[in-house]
Amino acid sequence: MAMSVVSSSPPTRQEGAVTKKTGNDRKPRRPSRKAAEEAVRTLLLWAGEDPRREGLIDTPKRVASAYEDWFSGYKDDPVRYLRRTFEEVEGYDEMIVLRDIEFESHCEHHMAPIIGKAHVGYLPRNKVVGISKLARVVEAFARRFQVQEKMTAQIANCIEDVLKPKGVGVVIEAAHQCMTTRGVHKSDVSMVTSQMVGTFRKDARTRAEFLRMIDGTR
Repeated sequence: MAMSVVSSSPPTRQEGAVTKKTGNDRKPRRPSRKAAEEAVRTLLLWAGEDPRREGLIDTPKRVASAYEDWFSGYKDDPVRYLRRTFEEVEGYDEMIVLRDIEFESHCEHHMAPIIGKAHVGYLPRNKVVGISKLARVVEAFARRFQVQEKMTAQIANCIEDVLKPKGVGVVIEAAHQCMTTRGVHKSDVSMVTSQMVGTFRKDARTRAEFLRMIDGTR
């Protein structure tokens, strides 16, 4: 399998999950459900179809419902999943890794699916979070229009900002259908991105341990 590997630059507040918004960052007003369905009808007409025919008459409603599911991350705050922590861990201070977190996202350039897996690890500092919460953080960011590099940094920065661990590592492997079903039509390609924060960036041994763990090496 061909592979494109990207290691992201050190985290910045622009990429983070909990930055404050200014007046210039305000999102445009969300249109009504009816307007969204009408937009789907327009696209069907533009593609050369008749949205009034039997097989397509309910398609606008179905697409709007699908979008509510696919992009539910815009209504979700990933920070909330990390607020409840546990300190009674008998002094545990070794690496915690959750690997093979499957996700589905969509490319913000072509609105095409991105299908992949995320691997998340951190070195706790006196407190840990329930492992399902790491998966929920990934899901919250994935269910938006995304660029893989940005999503990788968002997950790492969110964990860093809320848990304040000694370090965080995030690796994402994904196939982009904007590349497999259009353009160059390369079907057997995956993209790999990583974001290392704290000891995961500074200490080569910590980083190597994390990479071994997500690779399944014991």
